[in-house]
Amino acid sequence: MNVVFMGTPDFAVPSLRTLLDEGYDVVAVISQPDRPKGRKRELTPTPVKAEALKHGIPVFQPNKLRDPDSVEELRRYSPDLIVTAAYGQILPKSILTMPKHGCINVHGSLLPKYRGGAPIQHAIMKGEPVTGVTIMYMAAGLDTGDMISKVEVPITDDDTAGTIFDKLSIAGAGLLRDTLPDLLAGRITAIPQNDAEATYASNISRDDERIDWSKSSLDLFNQIRGLNPAPGAFTLLGGEVFKVWASRKPSSDSRASALPGTVLQMTDDGLEVATGSGSLWLTHVQPAGKKAMSVSELKRGAPIPPGTVMGV
Repeated sequence: MNVVFMGTPDFAVPSLRTLLDEGYDVVAVISQPDRPKGRKRELTPTPVKAEALKHGIPVFQPNKLRDPDSVEELRRYSPDLIVTAAYGQILPKSILTMPKHGCINVHGSLLPKYRGGAPIQHAIMKGEPVTGVTIMYMAAGLDTGDMISKVEVPITDDDTAGTIFDKLSIAGAGLLRDTLPDLLAGRITAIPQNDAEATYASNISRDDERIDWSKSSLDLFNQIRGLNPAPGAFTLLGGEVFKVWASRKPSSDSRASALPGTVLQMTDDGLEVATGSGSLWLTHVQPAGKKAMSVSELKRGAPIPPGTVMGV
């Protein structure tokens, strides 16, 4: 049986490894085109491409998979099953109907919640206590296909988008391993999604990154960790971008009567800032033109006086 795998970032690598470890014949890997990275802007292979090349698997990287030439290139591999994980493009109907066992996707949320390109970040930013992975049949819409299997993963107060990304990538690979035998044997009864319960997790925008100090301290705590390790939340300090990488979960009795965004105090333990409801202690930050650092490091070199207002 010919399996074609489609994926791009680190999230997808454990799923590809699982297919290989379980003995499936991965005849080709489709990934997004290489992108420039680093200060030298050198073209860098995607993580999935790098993994495929280790195993001598052909890699195809079309700019647009829906182009007729790209579809025909894929057809040349005669896929019986297509497995995708964070590939980054919507598959056209000509590909969805190509393999006899269908096209399935390893999606980083508990569908129908958080359809879209940034489900992990949005789940944390919304303060969800649990997330997970759904394997589904792919359909013409965005993450709208019938659900095949699910696994839940708790979100703790210590989690960031980075830690949940890693946890879900491993959980998704395990779910794929456990799901494929039943799927290929025809023992799966897929469940349609309830569109009325669907939520959308759009790609992160600059507005998503901007800290609105009028929000509650808990909302900002979730926003900051949902954007760590990338792209990071930010505010303005003296008219320049001031990144905030980490903060402490606020206590339920947190109080602050100052204008939201006002620095209340700066200690070696953090920078306390007034919010729309309570205050928030920032612990790791990055001033404009500087590296990321702890607040205690910043305090030694460039302390921020109480009364300073952030966000302007």
